[in-house]
Amino acid sequence: MAEHVQKLVVVTGASTGMGASTARELARQGFHVLAGVRRDRDAEALRSAGIEPVILDITEPGQVEAVAARVADDPRPLHALVNNAGIQVNAPVEALPMAEWRRVFEVNLFGHIALTQALLPALLRSRGRVINISSIGGRTAMPTYGAYAGAKFALEAVSDALRREVEPFGVRVVVLEPGGVRTEMATRGIATANDLATRMTPEQHQRYGGLVQAINSLMASGTASGLTADAAARAIAKAVTTPRPRTRYAVGRDAALIIRLSRILSDRTLDRVIATNLRRHYPKPA
Repeated sequence: MAEHVQKLVVVTGASTGMGASTARELARQGFHVLAGVRRDRDAEALRSAGIEPVILDITEPGQVEAVAARVADDPRPLHALVNNAGIQVNAPVEALPMAEWRRVFEVNLFGHIALTQALLPALLRSRGRVINISSIGGRTAMPTYGAYAGAKFALEAVSDALRREVEPFGVRVVVLEPGGVRTEMATRGIATANDLATRMTPEQHQRYGGLVQAINSLMASGTASGLTADAAARAIAKAVTTPRPRTRYAVGRDAALIIRLSRILSDRTLDRVIATNLRRHYPKPA
Protein backbone atom coordinates (compact mmCIF):
# COMPACT_ATOMS: atom_id res chain seq x y z
CA MET A 1 0.00 0.00 0.00
CA ALA A 2 2.81 2.40 0.87
CA GLU A 3 4.08 2.47 -2.71
CA HIS A 4 0.72 3.86 -3.92
CA VAL A 5 0.61 6.79 -1.47
CA GLN A 6 0.95 10.17 -3.17
CA LYS A 7 -0.18 8.84 -6.55
CA LEU A 8 -3.35 9.99 -8.32
CA VAL A 9 -5.93 7.86 -10.10
CA VAL A 10 -8.88 9.26 -12.08
CA VAL A 11 -12.00 7.07 -12.12
CA THR A 12 -14.98 8.07 -14.27
CA GLY A 13 -18.57 7.01 -13.71
CA ALA A 14 -17.98 6.77 -9.95
CA SER A 15 -21.45 7.76 -8.73
CA THR A 16 -22.58 4.15 -8.24
CA GLY A 17 -21.75 0.55 -9.08
CA MET A 18 -18.33 -0.52 -10.27
CA GLY A 19 -17.03 3.04 -10.44
CA ALA A 20 -17.88 3.83 -6.81
CA SER A 21 -16.54 0.47 -5.62
CA THR A 22 -13.34 0.97 -7.63
CA ALA A 23 -12.80 4.42 -6.14
CA ARG A 24 -13.16 3.00 -2.62
CA GLU A 25 -10.88 0.02 -3.33
CA LEU A 26 -8.12 2.19 -4.80
CA ALA A 27 -8.39 4.66 -1.92
CA ARG A 28 -8.10 1.74 0.50
CA GLN A 29 -4.88 0.76 -1.28
CA GLY A 30 -3.42 4.22 -0.72
CA PHE A 31 -4.15 6.14 -3.93
CA HIS A 32 -5.68 9.60 -4.00
CA VAL A 33 -8.70 9.05 -6.24
CA LEU A 34 -10.29 11.81 -8.32
CA ALA A 35 -13.74 10.23 -8.65
CA GLY A 36 -15.86 11.55 -11.51
CA VAL A 37 -19.53 12.05 -10.63
CA ARG A 38 -22.28 14.03 -12.32
CA ARG A 39 -24.23 15.40 -9.34
CA ASP A 40 -23.36 17.14 -6.09
CA ARG A 41 -25.35 14.65 -4.02
CA ASP A 42 -23.32 11.77 -5.48
CA ALA A 43 -20.14 13.66 -4.62
CA GLU A 44 -21.14 14.03 -0.98
CA ALA A 45 -22.11 10.37 -0.71
CA LEU A 46 -18.71 9.28 -2.06
CA ARG A 47 -16.41 11.77 -0.36
CA SER A 48 -14.11 10.07 2.17
CA ALA A 49 -10.44 9.61 3.02
CA GLY A 50 -8.52 9.27 -0.22
CA ILE A 51 -11.52 10.04 -2.45
CA GLU A 52 -11.96 13.51 -3.93
CA PRO A 53 -15.15 13.69 -5.99
CA VAL A 54 -15.02 15.87 -9.10
CA ILE A 55 -18.00 16.88 -11.23
CA LEU A 56 -17.34 15.17 -14.55
CA ASP A 57 -19.58 14.48 -17.52
CA ILE A 58 -17.10 13.08 -20.03
CA THR A 59 -19.19 14.44 -22.92
CA GLU A 60 -18.77 18.04 -21.64
CA PRO A 61 -15.47 19.54 -22.90
CA GLY A 62 -15.34 22.14 -20.12
CA GLN A 63 -15.57 19.49 -17.41
CA VAL A 64 -12.93 17.35 -19.12
CA GLU A 65 -10.62 20.37 -19.28
CA ALA A 66 -11.24 21.13 -15.60
CA VAL A 67 -10.19 17.62 -14.54
CA ALA A 68 -7.07 17.82 -16.70
CA ALA A 69 -6.22 21.16 -15.08
CA ARG A 70 -6.79 19.67 -11.60
CA VAL A 71 -4.33 16.86 -12.42
CA ALA A 72 -1.80 19.25 -13.96
CA ASP A 73 -1.84 21.45 -10.84
CA ASP A 74 -1.18 18.52 -8.48
CA PRO A 75 2.45 17.65 -7.70
CA ARG A 76 1.57 13.97 -7.33
CA PRO A 77 2.01 11.77 -10.43
CA LEU A 78 -1.05 10.44 -12.27
CA HIS A 79 -0.75 6.67 -12.03
CA ALA A 80 -3.88 5.65 -13.95
CA LEU A 81 -7.02 6.73 -15.73
CA VAL A 82 -9.93 4.30 -15.33
CA ASN A 83 -12.44 4.94 -18.15
CA ASN A 84 -15.50 3.40 -16.53
CA ALA A 85 -18.40 5.77 -17.35
CA GLY A 86 -21.07 4.31 -19.58
CA ILE A 87 -24.73 3.88 -20.43
CA GLN A 88 -26.66 0.88 -21.71
CA VAL A 89 -29.24 1.38 -24.46
CA ASN A 90 -30.79 -1.70 -26.06
CA ALA A 91 -33.07 -1.81 -29.08
CA PRO A 92 -33.12 -3.53 -32.47
CA VAL A 93 -30.95 -1.80 -35.08
CA GLU A 94 -34.03 -0.93 -37.16
CA ALA A 95 -35.89 0.62 -34.24
CA LEU A 96 -33.21 2.63 -32.41
CA PRO A 97 -33.44 6.35 -33.28
CA MET A 98 -30.26 7.89 -34.66
CA ALA A 99 -30.14 10.36 -31.77
CA GLU A 100 -29.81 7.39 -29.40
CA TRP A 101 -27.06 5.83 -31.51
CA ARG A 102 -25.12 9.10 -31.27
CA ARG A 103 -25.72 9.42 -27.52
CA VAL A 104 -24.41 5.91 -26.85
CA PHE A 105 -21.24 6.56 -28.85
CA GLU A 106 -20.73 9.98 -27.24
CA VAL A 107 -20.74 8.46 -23.75
CA ASN A 108 -19.29 5.00 -24.34
CA LEU A 109 -16.57 5.95 -26.84
CA PHE A 110 -15.96 9.60 -27.68
CA GLY A 111 -16.06 10.78 -24.07
CA HIS A 112 -13.39 8.24 -23.13
CA ILE A 113 -11.22 9.36 -26.03
CA ALA A 114 -11.60 13.02 -25.05
CA LEU A 115 -10.56 12.41 -21.44
CA THR A 116 -7.71 10.13 -22.50
CA GLN A 117 -6.37 12.80 -24.84
CA ALA A 118 -6.60 15.41 -22.08
CA LEU A 119 -4.74 13.27 -19.52
CA LEU A 120 -2.15 11.60 -21.76
CA PRO A 121 0.50 14.30 -21.17
CA ALA A 122 0.35 13.55 -17.43
CA LEU A 123 0.33 9.80 -18.02
CA LEU A 124 3.32 10.03 -20.35
CA ARG A 125 5.26 11.96 -17.71
CA SER A 126 4.48 9.39 -15.03
CA ARG A 127 4.66 6.31 -17.27
CA GLY A 128 1.17 5.50 -16.03
CA ARG A 129 -1.64 3.44 -17.50
CA VAL A 130 -5.07 3.67 -19.13
CA ILE A 131 -7.69 1.16 -17.99
CA ASN A 132 -10.62 0.95 -20.40
CA ILE A 133 -13.73 -0.80 -19.09
CA SER A 134 -15.21 -2.61 -22.07
CA SER A 135 -17.61 -5.58 -21.81
CA ILE A 136 -18.20 -9.04 -23.16
CA GLY A 137 -20.27 -6.93 -25.56
CA GLY A 138 -16.94 -5.73 -26.94
CA ARG A 139 -16.33 -9.27 -28.23
CA THR A 140 -19.80 -10.63 -29.04
CA ALA A 141 -22.86 -8.58 -30.03
CA MET A 142 -26.16 -9.93 -28.75
CA PRO A 143 -29.44 -9.01 -30.47
CA THR A 144 -30.58 -5.47 -29.52
CA TYR A 145 -27.02 -4.65 -28.40
CA GLY A 146 -26.03 -3.05 -31.72
CA ALA A 147 -25.31 0.43 -30.34
CA TYR A 148 -23.83 -0.68 -27.00
CA ALA A 149 -21.68 -3.44 -28.49
CA GLY A 150 -20.75 -1.23 -31.44
CA ALA A 151 -19.29 1.37 -29.08
CA LYS A 152 -17.53 -1.32 -27.03
CA PHE A 153 -16.07 -3.00 -30.15
CA ALA A 154 -14.78 0.44 -31.15
CA LEU A 155 -13.34 1.04 -27.67
CA GLU A 156 -11.44 -2.24 -27.96
CA ALA A 157 -10.00 -1.16 -31.32
CA VAL A 158 -9.04 2.27 -29.99
CA SER A 159 -7.39 0.56 -27.01
CA ASP A 160 -5.31 -1.63 -29.32
CA ALA A 161 -4.21 1.37 -31.38
CA LEU A 162 -3.41 3.46 -28.30
CA ARG A 163 -1.45 0.62 -26.69
CA ARG A 164 0.76 0.29 -29.75
CA GLU A 165 1.28 4.06 -29.84
CA VAL A 166 2.19 4.75 -26.21
CA GLU A 167 3.65 1.54 -24.81
CA PRO A 168 7.08 2.44 -26.24
CA PHE A 169 6.93 5.48 -23.91
CA GLY A 170 6.08 3.41 -20.84
CA VAL A 171 2.29 3.87 -20.76
CA ARG A 172 0.30 0.64 -20.39
CA VAL A 173 -3.20 0.29 -21.90
CA VAL A 174 -5.42 -2.41 -20.41
CA VAL A 175 -8.95 -3.52 -21.38
CA LEU A 176 -11.31 -5.14 -18.88
CA GLU A 177 -14.28 -7.12 -20.20
CA PRO A 178 -16.87 -7.71 -17.45
CA GLY A 179 -19.82 -10.04 -17.81
CA GLY A 180 -22.83 -9.70 -15.55
CA VAL A 181 -22.28 -7.36 -12.61
CA ARG A 182 -24.92 -6.54 -9.99
CA THR A 183 -25.19 -2.79 -10.51
CA GLU A 184 -27.89 -0.23 -11.26
CA MET A 185 -26.73 0.00 -14.89
CA ALA A 186 -28.59 -3.17 -15.94
CA THR A 187 -31.77 -2.04 -14.18
CA ARG A 188 -31.60 1.30 -15.96
CA GLY A 189 -30.86 -0.51 -19.23
CA ILE A 190 -34.01 -2.63 -18.92
CA ALA A 191 -36.11 0.46 -18.20
CA THR A 192 -34.62 2.22 -21.23
CA ALA A 193 -35.25 -0.82 -23.45
CA ASN A 194 -38.89 -0.92 -22.37
CA ASP A 195 -39.27 2.80 -23.05
CA LEU A 196 -37.74 2.46 -26.51
CA ALA A 197 -40.01 -0.52 -27.23
CA THR A 198 -43.07 1.69 -26.72
CA ARG A 199 -41.82 3.89 -29.57
CA MET A 200 -41.60 1.06 -32.10
CA THR A 201 -44.08 0.97 -34.94
CA PRO A 202 -46.71 -1.80 -34.84
CA GLU A 203 -44.76 -3.67 -37.52
CA GLN A 204 -41.52 -3.35 -35.56
CA HIS A 205 -43.26 -4.44 -32.39
CA GLN A 206 -44.59 -7.52 -34.17
CA ARG A 207 -41.08 -8.37 -35.37
CA TYR A 208 -39.11 -7.56 -32.22
CA GLY A 209 -41.47 -7.29 -29.23
CA GLY A 210 -40.81 -10.84 -28.01
CA LEU A 211 -37.07 -10.44 -28.59
CA VAL A 212 -36.92 -7.30 -26.45
CA GLN A 213 -38.71 -9.09 -23.61
CA ALA A 214 -36.40 -12.10 -23.92
CA ILE A 215 -33.28 -9.91 -23.83
CA ASN A 216 -34.59 -8.05 -20.78
CA SER A 217 -35.25 -11.36 -19.01
CA LEU A 218 -31.80 -12.66 -19.92
CA MET A 219 -30.19 -9.41 -18.76
CA ALA A 220 -32.02 -9.53 -15.44
CA SER A 221 -31.06 -13.15 -14.76
CA GLY A 222 -27.44 -12.57 -15.81
CA THR A 223 -27.17 -9.55 -13.56
CA ALA A 224 -28.72 -11.33 -10.58
CA SER A 225 -26.18 -14.16 -10.83
CA GLY A 226 -23.25 -11.91 -11.74
CA LEU A 227 -20.35 -10.51 -9.76
CA THR A 228 -20.83 -7.95 -7.06
CA ALA A 229 -19.57 -4.45 -7.81
CA ASP A 230 -16.91 -4.93 -5.12
CA ALA A 231 -15.61 -8.10 -6.79
CA ALA A 232 -15.42 -6.31 -10.16
CA ALA A 233 -13.64 -3.41 -8.45
CA ARG A 234 -10.96 -5.74 -7.12
CA ALA A 235 -10.32 -6.94 -10.68
CA ILE A 236 -10.03 -3.34 -11.87
CA ALA A 237 -7.69 -2.50 -8.98
CA LYS A 238 -5.48 -5.46 -9.97
CA ALA A 239 -5.17 -4.04 -13.49
CA VAL A 240 -4.26 -0.67 -11.97
CA THR A 241 -1.60 -2.03 -9.62
CA THR A 242 -0.03 -5.18 -11.07
CA PRO A 243 3.51 -4.41 -12.32
CA ARG A 244 3.07 -6.16 -15.69
CA PRO A 245 -0.65 -6.14 -16.58
CA ARG A 246 -2.06 -8.21 -19.41
CA THR A 247 -3.57 -6.34 -22.33
CA ARG A 248 -7.03 -7.78 -21.55
CA TYR A 249 -8.83 -9.31 -18.59
CA ALA A 250 -12.16 -11.15 -18.68
CA VAL A 251 -14.05 -10.32 -15.48
CA GLY A 252 -16.38 -13.08 -14.31
CA ARG A 253 -16.89 -16.69 -15.36
CA ASP A 254 -19.65 -15.80 -17.82
CA ALA A 255 -17.36 -13.35 -19.59
CA ALA A 256 -14.55 -15.91 -19.79
CA LEU A 257 -16.94 -18.54 -21.22
CA ILE A 258 -18.48 -16.27 -23.86
CA ILE A 259 -15.10 -14.98 -24.98
CA ARG A 260 -13.81 -18.55 -25.26
CA LEU A 261 -16.84 -19.64 -27.30
CA SER A 262 -16.50 -16.64 -29.62
CA ARG A 263 -12.95 -17.75 -30.41
CA ILE A 264 -13.68 -21.38 -31.22
CA LEU A 265 -17.19 -21.37 -32.74
CA SER A 266 -18.14 -20.22 -36.22
CA ASP A 267 -20.49 -17.26 -36.51
CA ARG A 268 -23.43 -19.49 -37.52
CA THR A 269 -22.82 -21.90 -34.64
CA LEU A 270 -22.57 -19.05 -32.17
CA ASP A 271 -25.81 -17.60 -33.60
CA ARG A 272 -27.54 -20.92 -32.84
CA VAL A 273 -26.13 -21.04 -29.30
CA ILE A 274 -27.38 -17.51 -28.60
CA ALA A 275 -30.80 -18.20 -30.13
CA THR A 276 -31.17 -21.40 -28.08
CA ASN A 277 -30.23 -19.61 -24.88
CA LEU A 278 -32.69 -16.79 -25.63
CA ARG A 279 -35.57 -19.11 -26.50
CA ARG A 280 -36.37 -19.96 -22.86
CA HIS A 281 -36.62 -16.25 -22.05
CA TYR A 282 -39.32 -15.45 -24.63
CA PRO A 283 -42.76 -14.69 -23.18
CA LYS A 284 -45.06 -17.68 -23.11
CA PRO A 285 -48.01 -17.54 -25.54
CA ALA A 286 -51.27 -16.43 -23.90
